[in-house]
Amino acid sequence: MKIYQIREMSTEEIQRRILEEQKNLIDLRFQHELKNLTNTALLRATRKDIAKMKTVLKERQLQEAKQNEQKENK
Repeated sequence: MKIYQIREMSTEEIQRRILEEQKNLIDLRFQHELKNLTNTALLRATRKDIAKMKTVLKERQLQEAKQNEQKENK
């Protein structure tokens, strides 16, 4: 998933996708342990997607906090 695609999503949608991807990652880890996972690159890609989504959420939180701080100073 590309970062611009994540930024187009709503905050709730990103949070929902993070939960889905975390469940998917658990399933992939089980498959890997049982030697059923043929494409091990999916593990890394899933972890990176989760990290990207969390990064966008953190950016939004910081931006929101900055805006609230500016409103309080006025």
